[in-house]
Amino acid sequence: MIIQLKEGISEVQKSSLIEEVNQIGYKVTEVKTQLGDYLIGIGKKDFDIRKIGHKEGIKDIHIVSDEYKLVSKKWKAKPTTIDLGDGVYIKDGDMAIIAGPCSIESEEQIRKVIGHLHANGIRMMRGGVFKPRTSPYAFRGMGIDGLKLWYNIAKEAGIKIVTEVMQVSQIDDMYPYTDIYQVGARNTQNFNLLDELGKVDKAVMIKRGISGTIEELLQSAEYVFSGGNEKLILCERGIRTYEKASRNTLDLNAVPILKAKSHLPVIVDPSHGIGIREYVPQMALAGVMAGADGIIYETHEIPEKAYSDGQQTLDFSQSALLADWIRKTFAMRKTFDLL
Repeated sequence: MIIQLKEGISEVQKSSLIEEVNQIGYKVTEVKTQLGDYLIGIGKKDFDIRKIGHKEGIKDIHIVSDEYKLVSKKWKAKPTTIDLGDGVYIKDGDMAIIAGPCSIESEEQIRKVIGHLHANGIRMMRGGVFKPRTSPYAFRGMGIDGLKLWYNIAKEAGIKIVTEVMQVSQIDDMYPYTDIYQVGARNTQNFNLLDELGKVDKAVMIKRGISGTIEELLQSAEYVFSGGNEKLILCERGIRTYEKASRNTLDLNAVPILKAKSHLPVIVDPSHGIGIREYVPQMALAGVMAGADGIIYETHEIPEKAYSDGQQTLDFSQSALLADWIRKTFAMRKTFDLL
């Protein structure tokens, strides 16, 4: 069960409530986030929640059968909105567009990408400064100095930054220069990293694991939420299957399922999902129609010269067309929603 506590509940009231829930046969864990205070009760005994629902200090109480409690839609029907400041949101009923290169390469590249985003009304830029690469000899990013350079240019242009954090030791160094921490597919079940991101008051986007299930993605989000951070975004980026014709298999089934199971916003990454530049636009638009709250894709002035993932990266003209198509397709989807 989830017990949402009222603001200002006394310690005496809280202790009394915990004792009563324990007596019912439930183990209680207190979770404090930047937005609320909760008691998570784990147990199997059936009981009438009205027995304790009237107690002083309780704002709301719900029975949630899912293993993932706090990210479940069973207790929070209203979708979560991620407010990044300056009028930039990721939320239900809107379409966020996040675009940028796979890797941050240079000041010149940053300025060119930001100029492209600004010209096309895109307020969020993706890019990697710490790159997890299959080969140890591939370009592995500009590191924290590259992030600082990127942040200063992006802030001046009103662009929000989405970048990957790979290990616990990077979190504090990245904090002043990051708007959304991205947890990549290789780290989706790095529980030490997830625990520490739960202590951060900034948005976290969790990508689905390379062969991860929907439930495993939701459990990863539960780790961050239970650590104290409610500012969470789920990202479907394709999974590894037997198919070798594309980089991954973009599981668009996951989008409506995640939207039904969780109150968190859902983003689709068609660039990693299919890994073939020519097909990225089609999969992006399919993601929009599947019900995603946003699309994240890769763009570079000259993809063939990109330091990484050029084969799945759109050039600026293709990116401009896709951004326009995303908005038009989303408008069409909203029309269908009214039917």
